[in-house]
Amino acid sequence: MPNILVVEDKDSMRNMLHDTLTEEGYRVDSATDGRQAIDLVNNKSYDLVLTDLRMPDVDGLEVLSQVKQIDADTSVIVMTAFGTIENAVSAMKNGAFDFLTKPFDTEHLCVLVGRALENRRLVAENTLLRQELLADHGIDNIIGKNEKMIELGQLVQKVATSDASVLLQGESGTGKELFAKAIHTLSPRKDGPYITINCAAIPGELLENELFGSEKGAFTGAHARKMGKFEIADSGTIFLDEIGDMDIALQAKLLRVLQQKSFERLGGTKTVDIDVRVIAATNMNLTELIRQKKFREDLYYRLSVFPLNIPALKERPDDVPLLADCFIDKYCREMGKSVKNLTKDALSLLQKYHWPGNVRELENTIERAVILAETRKITPEHLAIRLRRTDEIQLREGTGLKEIGANAQATAERGAIIRVLKEVRGNKRKAAKVLQIDYTTLFDKLKKYDIDKDIR
Repeated sequence: MPNILVVEDKDSMRNMLHDTLTEEGYRVDSATDGRQAIDLVNNKSYDLVLTDLRMPDVDGLEVLSQVKQIDADTSVIVMTAFGTIENAVSAMKNGAFDFLTKPFDTEHLCVLVGRALENRRLVAENTLLRQELLADHGIDNIIGKNEKMIELGQLVQKVATSDASVLLQGESGTGKELFAKAIHTLSPRKDGPYITINCAAIPGELLENELFGSEKGAFTGAHARKMGKFEIADSGTIFLDEIGDMDIALQAKLLRVLQQKSFERLGGTKTVDIDVRVIAATNMNLTELIRQKKFREDLYYRLSVFPLNIPALKERPDDVPLLADCFIDKYCREMGKSVKNLTKDALSLLQKYHWPGNVRELENTIERAVILAETRKITPEHLAIRLRRTDEIQLREGTGLKEIGANAQATAERGAIIRVLKEVRGNKRKAAKVLQIDYTTLFDKLKKYDIDKDIR
């Protein structure tokens, strides 16, 4: 129920307003003068303040000013007599929602109050959506406690405040677009457009038209002027994903745009001036492409004013549990399922895997597991990665000799057990004798290496 404050020095008018609005279902407080009103607003949140303009000591304009300083989203309606309409208009310029000219009927009052409260609701929703957008695209959404990720987050916050071109480099699935969105959201351009285009997804002959637009009749099928992505992104940011796939001829035009901050549409002669921040990304080795004459060196230096290297997930295995928990929470909420937890074996499996698809693959794996898991526990059987067999485990970079040796031993043991069991046609007692181990030890290894199904 909305809270309304009525500020009126005349008793009869104040009581009428209080009673009318209370009957409409609002919670209503009253103040006899401007000073009392300001005290109330300082101690309580109001959705609407309805104040008289002319009052002794502290007038309605001062009440308006103080209310907006305390809470800029609070709607204010100013009541005025015929002789002070100019002051009422001035009040609206200073942030009042509207004004009521005395005398007025209660029906008109209720309609205006309803509109003011609806405006307050829309403002609050817009603020909430903006906060959610910042949460979705800001630096807080980049998850990781790994030292590399912490350092990267600090660099993102620093470069975001500038207009420098940023080149994001990293394997596919590492979250390069997430970093690009964070840079835009944290930048002074956050209120401008954020336009993304995948240079690998559009054929070379069409990409120029997508980027720079075209005039009517520029080519067959060009029936009207088309705005390009650079023009649409004016005053904002453009994210050029997979920049390494751009045709070498188009790279020359992109370089000119970066240098001159202007371009011509296809088939046009008029120069289009733009103010756009460029963020590019690639999973390719651009230095190698430069050596092969497939990427322009001058464009590389224009794009990589501030290069950022996104580490692969295998380089930060300590972030896997954190990311997994985050994705579990996300998909449990989306699917309306109870919160689930990874079993010890499932978590161990995730940490040992080499994640060639990086964070994207981990997210897809967790989403599938949440779908499959009918209990509160996510087990190895719910994970779409094949690490149940020791010889399938791919060791991540940086693994020590001890782990490498243990993996090699387990692989050799498993292979020997399977070979002997096949030779003795599955007779486990004979196999134990051939392997020179006792029967109980053989049973433990059969379970450890999940061998039974491989000899059936």
